[in-house]
Amino acid sequence: MPTPTLVDLRRYAIARTLFKPTTLPQAIRKLGFVQADPIRAPARAQDLTLRHRVLDYCAGDLERRYPRLAIEEDFFVNYGFVPHATHKLMHPRTPRADWPKARSSQAHAVLEFVRAHGVVHPREVDAHFAHGKARNWFGGSSNASTQLLDEMHYRGLVRIARREGGVRLYAAREENPAAPDPAAAFDALIDVVVHKYAPLPAASLGQLVSHLQGGAPQWRLDRNAALQRAKARLPNTRIDGAEWFWPESENPGSKRHGPDDAVRLLAPFDPVVWDRRRFEHFWGWAYRFEAYTPAPKRVRGYYALPLLWREQVIGWGNLSVLQGELTSDIGYQSGRAPRDKAFRLGLDDELERMRTFLKLGG
Repeated sequence: MPTPTLVDLRRYAIARTLFKPTTLPQAIRKLGFVQADPIRAPARAQDLTLRHRVLDYCAGDLERRYPRLAIEEDFFVNYGFVPHATHKLMHPRTPRADWPKARSSQAHAVLEFVRAHGVVHPREVDAHFAHGKARNWFGGSSNASTQLLDEMHYRGLVRIARREGGVRLYAAREENPAAPDPAAAFDALIDVVVHKYAPLPAASLGQLVSHLQGGAPQWRLDRNAALQRAKARLPNTRIDGAEWFWPESENPGSKRHGPDDAVRLLAPFDPVVWDRRRFEHFWGWAYRFEAYTPAPKRVRGYYALPLLWREQVIGWGNLSVLQGELTSDIGYQSGRAPRDKAFRLGLDDELERMRTFLKLGG
């Protein structure tokens, strides 16, 4: 195939992930992984990601339908949702550090309690065992039972059965056998990553393979070998000193990757914009997620949603719901909105889609 240009890669990056909206199960399969985040501004990141890719999707549909979907809530390269097949590639998971004997005994007692009750709320575990309070990673205090269940989930002893009011409910997890070929399993996980985030600069590919050590810590010592195998098998090209990689059998230079006229407000973790390094290659400015930045130091806002029009990310939007109405504050990298009528109409359409997604108004 002809050597793709940076423009080709940008169009390819947008077109391959902003596919024609489909069913929720099919969209998750096509994405391979949906990153989750608890902040609602105006909705959770997983919902903001799926609304572009699922027909008639509304905020909360993933949580409502989760128990009936062939997916698992778990850590991958970040925390989120993966199909069962990908989940099995990461388990049995071997954490970097063993539990102290007392912690292990505590966990196995809780596991027997979960098995006996089927699905449990953390407060049921806390009421039965009275584990007390413990310091959390924010520096505050939370129920020790909740922290223990979280550790047990990561170690594969329990799974998320469903949520109630955003709270995880747990069930015992069935064990699956270890991968007969660990190298092949790690390669398959890397392929999921590449399929989700391609095309990838070499540095971003290396970063994501490192992140996979969170989902599959048992293979962390194989990281460098697995990365080299990926670079050897994946199609690639070099543009302006950067090497780029993408999945086999895909053609970044295909004419079918042309942009459309739609205006889209994307989640901060949407695959189009997740890779901040690639973002700067494609659009020439730096986008940063500022929810955890002190307010006086924020440049674009608490939860600024990148604003994509055609093949350019031209700005951002901060959206909120006040007294049942959607409010929006749109900013532009150039300092002003495009004068093109198609943009104005497209932005109006996008804000109306957002209202429908949030179930606002009539």
